[in-house]
Amino acid sequence: MKRTLNSFIIFVLAFGFFNATSMELDKYEAKVAVIKFKTEVIDYGTIEQNSDGTRFFSFTNEGDAPLLITKVKTSCGCTVPSYSKVPILSGDSGEVEIKYNTNKLGAFTKTITVISNAEGGNKILKIKGNIIAS
Repeated sequence: MKRTLNSFIIFVLAFGFFNATSMELDKYEAKVAVIKFKTEVIDYGTIEQNSDGTRFFSFTNEGDAPLLITKVKTSCGCTVPSYSKVPILSGDSGEVEIKYNTNKLGAFTKTITVISNAEGGNKILKIKGNIIAS
């Protein structure tokens, strides 16, 4: 009986220790930023040559840590990005501005890579359209 009681006490103490340790670790789980774009593809449609090529990718930080965009890369020099360099707090919104040079005729598809501290790594966005003579 004494041996069974000692085993039971050891089990209860061990269970309590591991349970408390698990709860303590939950406090230290890493907070993450989560970037959620309203759309990941912007279709310019058919536009005239030399028309305004500026468009915006709107997003929200749906995570529980500040979002920091560190870089935005484009697939060619004809696409110029602009974005906020300050952290976007949890629940706040922002946008990535894209200026596409519309002087070249024809269909186009370009990619924009958003590099940030958001969960899931880099985010790939696309623009597409067709430019006709004015």
